[in-house]
Amino acid sequence: MSAVTLPLLAAAGESGRSVLSPSGVEIVFLLVAVVVLGAAILCVTSRHLVHAALYLVVALGGLAVQYLLLTAEFIAWVQVLIYLGSVVVLLLFGLMLTRAPIGPSPDADSRNRPLALVVALAAAATLVTLVVDAFRTSWIDLSTPHGRSDALGESLFRTWVLPFEALSVLLLAALVGAIVISRARRADSEEGRG
Repeated sequence: MSAVTLPLLAAAGESGRSVLSPSGVEIVFLLVAVVVLGAAILCVTSRHLVHAALYLVVALGGLAVQYLLLTAEFIAWVQVLIYLGSVVVLLLFGLMLTRAPIGPSPDADSRNRPLALVVALAAAATLVTLVVDAFRTSWIDLSTPHGRSDALGESLFRTWVLPFEALSVLLLAALVGAIVISRARRADSEEGRG
């Protein structure tokens, strides 16, 4: 056995858990993770902007399912309400208001796919290495609920209130920018006809 597997198996044996006998929740979690990964890859590689937005919906919905599997119901519903209900709708409105092409668009392709792939693989390898190193011997106890709303609300509105408000201003600016861009294009096209 390798040097990495021995400490992992030893720690799993100490906690009464085995890496080689996953539970049903862990199997579903991994299956949903594969779906989320596939949707994320399709989101960034799709040449159709609307299809990319719909793949983003699948990826964000899959993350909400994973939060539910980890018994963090409050975070799951925040994921659904804020990301699926607000951010994706804002993105789709921005696409519609700017009259972005529905089909493949040569303007949306920057021809930097090889460089983007190298950067994505390096970022993924770094993230996986950090997560495996940080949580190598940790197990999440799913019998107790996680993500209590009182502790999360206190943290959000005391510690993280400034980034929370900055995000709302950023989303508002994106919507206003989409409206301004669409009106400017409409005025230019009406002048061209006249």
